[in-house]
Amino acid sequence: MVKLALGALISLLFILTPASAAKVEGGAQAAKVKKHIVKKAGVKRRLQAHVAKVHHPRVVRQVGVVRGKRVVTYRNVRNAHALVAARSAGDVAGLNLTRDPLALASSVALVLDQSSSEILFEKNANVALPIASITKLMTGLVVVLAQQDMHEVLAVTEADVDYEKHTSSRLRVGARMSRGDLLHIALMSSENRAASALGRNYPGGIAAFVAAMNAKALALGMLDTHFVDSSGLSRRNVASARDLAKLAMVAHQEPLLREYSTDPNYQVDAGGRVMRYSNTNYLVASPDWQIGLQKTGFINEAGRCLVMQAMIQGRAVIMVFLDSKGKQSRTADAGRMRRWLEALKPPGVG
Repeated sequence: MVKLALGALISLLFILTPASAAKVEGGAQAAKVKKHIVKKAGVKRRLQAHVAKVHHPRVVRQVGVVRGKRVVTYRNVRNAHALVAARSAGDVAGLNLTRDPLALASSVALVLDQSSSEILFEKNANVALPIASITKLMTGLVVVLAQQDMHEVLAVTEADVDYEKHTSSRLRVGARMSRGDLLHIALMSSENRAASALGRNYPGGIAAFVAAMNAKALALGMLDTHFVDSSGLSRRNVASARDLAKLAMVAHQEPLLREYSTDPNYQVDAGGRVMRYSNTNYLVASPDWQIGLQKTGFINEAGRCLVMQAMIQGRAVIMVFLDSKGKQSRTADAGRMRRWLEALKPPGVG
């Protein structure tokens, strides 16, 4: 009887073991299949993300004004990145490969004695390059020499909106202010719409104004210079460092240009809306510098630019830096140049 019970138990174990083993094996197989599905899903998600990145790239948001109304547009982020990473005209010409004793970050540099016109330092100074908002120095000179009424109230219109570089502006379409205030913030804060309004309100309009700019450049012997607008937003506004030194020397003779370009900050009333502007060149507020005239500029094609008149150890000098790399590099180059000039023997010493 015991043997019979034992045999039945062993038979039962043989019957149940394959089922249990099959269950374990089936679970392992199911886990393997599930793992494969998850892995496949992960690959699919990565593939979809890649496709989305290629075909549906992110965009950057830009705000503009059209017919007096605020308009929001979006730009392909790859295009925006390409714009930021765009090579300057100086880089394309290989000027960034030029080495100098001061290790300047600017591809072009020129320093001369304002009194004697003696060149104290020169680097690629004869090459015509885009000059960005340095253009506004000529804009200011033409306005002042035309003896236009600085108290006349002018209006900012849609014609002053930048549709080339899509730069922003605090001056709204419809804003009204005096010609003097427009000139002030154009020189001090590089306000593009202000510069555009100044040119547009010249006798004969913007075309006549640009013609006057080019005529003045020719009269000053600026043979490598050409202007196409009053703001400097176009890369077709070009000049050499030597030409810009000539412009700075003449502009420095105008008290209004000296005052407006070197004001650390200024407050304007744009038709009931009071706004405070600051100088784009922080050196004008530094007690270590004695600056009589200055103008900064930047577009991708031009790099960072700076034209400046300053007194260094009793000597009046004109400094020009074009196609500088880095946000503060042009002013850093001015500092390097100043220390170099201070190490030189004073004028008149053998």
